[in-house]
Amino acid sequence: MHVRIYITYKNGVLDPQGKAVERSLHTLGYKEVQDVRMGKYLEVSLDVPSRKAADARIREMCEKLLANPVIEDYRFEIQDEKPSAVSDQQSAKHRAET
Repeated sequence: MHVRIYITYKNGVLDPQGKAVERSLHTLGYKEVQDVRMGKYLEVSLDVPSRKAADARIREMCEKLLANPVIEDYRFEIQDEKPSAVSDQQSAKHRAET
């Protein structure tokens, strides 16, 4: 199984990196940017027998190590197999074009 994990600060938690990026974007002329929140993105491959097992293990990993549940939220997507590099490149190209 292949898992994509997204970790972000909870609402109300100060995000100094996000604020720094926001100020830099304003300096570069992107005045329409109203808020920037930074986070972490991880990809994990698991050798588990089922999606249910993958779900349980990822939740455990996030709670114990990957995220700080006091100040961070997390979410994840489980895929049966790792997406191919071609489909990832096509997705990136599509996102860049829109």
